[in-house]
Amino acid sequence: MDVLADDHATVDDAFLGNRLLSTFTGESRALIETAATMVELDAGALVLRRGEQVTDSLFPIGETMVSLGVALSGNRSIEVASIGREGAVGGIVSCGQAPAFSRAEVLVGGAALKVPMDALEGAKRRSGFVANIFCRYSDYLLSQVMQSVACNAFHSITQRAARWLLHAQDRAGSRLELTQEAMAGLLGVQRTTVNAVIRELQDDGLITTRRGIIHVIDRAGLEARACECYDAIERHFADVIGDTGHGGI
Repeated sequence: MDVLADDHATVDDAFLGNRLLSTFTGESRALIETAATMVELDAGALVLRRGEQVTDSLFPIGETMVSLGVALSGNRSIEVASIGREGAVGGIVSCGQAPAFSRAEVLVGGAALKVPMDALEGAKRRSGFVANIFCRYSDYLLSQVMQSVACNAFHSITQRAARWLLHAQDRAGSRLELTQEAMAGLLGVQRTTVNAVIRELQDDGLITTRRGIIHVIDRAGLEARACECYDAIERHFADVIGDTGHGGI
């Protein structure tokens, strides 16, 4: 459950700190600002549940990070995408209200801008720029899901773990509050497998771990260990959105 954010997080912070919102002009911002509120998301909170109607969109800022996952039988699940200050969660790619397909769980708690779906849909109808940037973001989000499918099928657990840690560092910083059990669930593997990978990365001096915290200390080393999927996703964001909302055009 989300609560109103404290005075340290403001709407101005959201429009400066979220990479989608930072592309908005003053005119585009005005279309959603009056309906928007700042909220604080707690780690572990479910902000979307499969089958439930999506009523709001959340734009993370700062270190806030949300995982989109798909649950399977046998109490199994796997992450298909993760979202931080580069994007938004909930109703972005739909045309009006629709049920969520995946669950969305807050991995790293923090502030987010909450915008009701009716306000967002109204902004899309009134502004070609707003409609276009969310179409572009849906393309980027789909690319992340497709790249995850390819990565899960062909790359080693070590490569996948290194890629995930790079994305997490981009969004939440070098200090990640994440247990190895939680990371195993995100990668869809056994905890013993993740334990071995974490130990390998730690022995090579790329990360340190302590009491549910992973600290990245050698980013270049992680980049060398990761598969090409990390760079592919980052390049696609630059190509379709970038700093202007128009990508590389």
